[in-house]
Amino acid sequence: MAETRRTFEQDFRDGAVRIVEETDKSVAQVARELGINAGTLANWVNMSRKRRATTTSPNYVLTLSGMEHGARCRCGLGNGLHRR
Repeated sequence: MAETRRTFEQDFRDGAVRIVEETDKSVAQVARELGINAGTLANWVNMSRKRRATTTSPNYVLTLSGMEHGARCRCGLGNGLHRR
């Protein structure tokens, strides 16, 4: 007999992640309280952290000076690798 997969609304996922992050409760404890698999909740927490890291990281802000620096590095200028 095939199992049916449960699906969860994004609001529920976000709320579960918020409980883990804003309380001293473990992922396993929150999962038990919500009646979900701890591995599933851990995946949601990890995805949330990765999403936040990529949207707030200064590495993803590209300025003109950053573009110029990248061009110099690719062609070997300004990084000590060029020959005289």
